[in-house]
Amino acid sequence: MWETVIGLETHVQLATESKAFCADRNEFGAAPNEHISEVSLGYPGTLPYLNERQVEYAVRLGLALGCKINHRSTFDRKNYFYADLPKGYQITQDESPICIGGALPIRYTDAAGREVNREVIIHHIHMEEDAGKSVHAEGEACSRVDLNRAGTPLLEVVTEPDLRSAEEVDAFMSATRRLVRWLGISDGNMEEGSLRCDVNISVRPTGQAAYGTRAEIKNMNSMRFARRAIAYEVERQIGILESGGSVQQQTRQFDPQSGTTSALRDKEDAHDYRYFPDPDLPPVVLSENYVQDLRADLGTLPWQADAQLLDLALAPEDIALIAEDRHHLATFLRYAAASPSVPELSKLWVNRILPHLQQRELTLTPEQIAGLQQLIAAGKVSAANAASRLLPDLLECPGDPQERAEALGLIQNTDTNFLRQVAGEVIAAHPGKVSAYRGGKKGLIGFFMGEVMKRSGGSAEPKETQALLRGMLDS
Repeated sequence: MWETVIGLETHVQLATESKAFCADRNEFGAAPNEHISEVSLGYPGTLPYLNERQVEYAVRLGLALGCKINHRSTFDRKNYFYADLPKGYQITQDESPICIGGALPIRYTDAAGREVNREVIIHHIHMEEDAGKSVHAEGEACSRVDLNRAGTPLLEVVTEPDLRSAEEVDAFMSATRRLVRWLGISDGNMEEGSLRCDVNISVRPTGQAAYGTRAEIKNMNSMRFARRAIAYEVERQIGILESGGSVQQQTRQFDPQSGTTSALRDKEDAHDYRYFPDPDLPPVVLSENYVQDLRADLGTLPWQADAQLLDLALAPEDIALIAEDRHHLATFLRYAAASPSVPELSKLWVNRILPHLQQRELTLTPEQIAGLQQLIAAGKVSAANAASRLLPDLLECPGDPQERAEALGLIQNTDTNFLRQVAGEVIAAHPGKVSAYRGGKKGLIGFFMGEVMKRSGGSAEPKETQALLRGMLDS
């Protein structure tokens, strides 16, 4: 039996206005090579200067993950030569990264259908800049280079080799995307490259302490592709080992068309990059007050929000939607404070209110939604009518729920004399159905309910009406 061992290098593009070490605009979707300058292109005589917002975002993420914040961190040059790396080196942090240690809580369902909650251990987080992008258009004899991305501020979150499956990788990346959006430091859009990961994979016999030789799959910006790449790579490495061969340490790429990985180059080690301290950037020195001010501003974190909503007896599937976004969570909690039943409110919220919030602000007050819930609890308006007719009407034009329900003709009639009269008329009008019901076709109760609803204009209270009908039909 074999055990899979995975470590991740997750790259988070930060939502700053400018690039990491110059004033070029940091924006996705511009025309190729529009957001470039002499500094980002590495012209002789130009000097980098630090983006303060990148430092702030690094500390925020580190604090959220429980990292030790390094009060003195430094920048280094990582030397390698690609067409989309105009300076011939990348400014990064090697010897002294800004955040050390920490862990990210993840939750997922394993292959056996069990709910798993655990923490993935972080080795460190460092600041760096991104490279540009090479575009290999089909049918063209050459590649094109877009340097808009060159110099974009990144945080690289490096885990320990602490993951054991594609499911855990998926959970880690999903939790990271949620966290960086929650903190407001990145949009986390994998399809735009704002969040991507390099996956380091090895296998070893179950129970063996030593790690196997790893292969790194570069730049996974789709979790569907990452899962396929991991499955293929694990099978490939096990096949090599079981046939008596040895796995080579390599950097590999994934081909979505074939579902296979292929070698790009032998994996570089640190000495291949010839790291040395960047002579143009001084150390980043943080005061304790600076760190503590950012810590105080963190607020509730995503996994704390999940626990808070679980304590309110919400279903896990509702929690996943309500607490996906910090703003939506805060809005929900404000309305929950006035609600007579928070679990029932969560159903209305997920099914009706959240879609509304995607388009516009919620103008109904907490008290108005609580009033709607009270109409349902008192049996004055059916839950179906409240969700499908009353609430949408109130969302479009806020007002008093009781008055609006009356205007829409949704108030249910519980007058026993009225219900008995209508039920009697229905029974008298359908003697054949009555005989069939009394002959054993009890399912006809639905027919009689429908007829009562028609005659009452939909105002008959369902529970009382059904009980009354059964009593009259069975007598």
